[in-house]
Amino acid sequence: MADTLTGPSAGTRAKGAAGSVPLAASGGPVRRATRHTGHQGRLRRAGIYLGLLAASGFAILPLLWGLSTSFKPESTVLATPVRWIPEHFTLENYEAVLFHSQIPLNLLNSVIVSVVTVVVTLIIAVPAAYSAARYRFRGKAGLLFFILMTSMVPGIAVLVPLYYLAVQLDIYDTYLVMIIIYSAWQVPTIVWILRGFFESIPVEIEEAGRVDGMSAAGAFLRLVLPLAKPGLGAAAIITFVYVWNDYLIASTFVSDPDLRLISVGLYTYLTQYGTVWGQLTAAVMVTLLPMIIAFVVFERRLVSGLSAGASKG
Repeated sequence: MADTLTGPSAGTRAKGAAGSVPLAASGGPVRRATRHTGHQGRLRRAGIYLGLLAASGFAILPLLWGLSTSFKPESTVLATPVRWIPEHFTLENYEAVLFHSQIPLNLLNSVIVSVVTVVVTLIIAVPAAYSAARYRFRGKAGLLFFILMTSMVPGIAVLVPLYYLAVQLDIYDTYLVMIIIYSAWQVPTIVWILRGFFESIPVEIEEAGRVDGMSAAGAFLRLVLPLAKPGLGAAAIITFVYVWNDYLIASTFVSDPDLRLISVGLYTYLTQYGTVWGQLTAAVMVTLLPMIIAFVVFERRLVSGLSAGASKG
């Protein structure tokens, strides 16, 4: 009886096991699923690459057109059909921009205001971000949210009060008024970026320094700040680019032509008689050069700093 019961059961198990071996060995459904998944992955990557290529072309083509136009004589700028490669190269536009205009002075003004603003912003934002990352105190979350909220206020909403204060304090038409406003607008954003970066630095490093006899300030200056260089670099570039590209503050609080920033100086080529395209594009190319150099030099620090701030902030 026992043999009768166990025979078919064992045979069925053996048959099932034997039948499943070729299926697993052949890998028919598994192989088809793998091929299908691999095909979807390739399509997804192709779509990502096409999207990146389209976005890059959308951003680069206007710059290439501007570069091409800057080497064309003014008489051929609007000629049809459009030629991407100038038929007659000329450096007259660059000569006019660099030696017969105020663009070099505007560039110098922008460099001064941008660099000083970066320094002031970091001096204020670094201690605030470090305190927000390391210390616990009542109302911390609300205070940080309020700081972030101030950066969301549109600039045009506070333009009139700021203008009135600048006139009353007798700092209108000076570097100082632009530096103060730019720094005040950038501190909230930089505090949040650096807070995330400081949180990514292990607190044990500071504790080890304290054990070795360092003060809290000494551990911060000697141990934390050197490790925070990528974050500081990212914050510096963000602030520098913001000041370099801003037009609203630069055009509202400065009327002296000798104090104009480059963003305002470019508009001198937009006249009531038309646009001087050759000199305008040459001035734009000259203006872009410092930005390109900054991104090439600080690319790694910018990426690592923003990544740390995004993951922790």
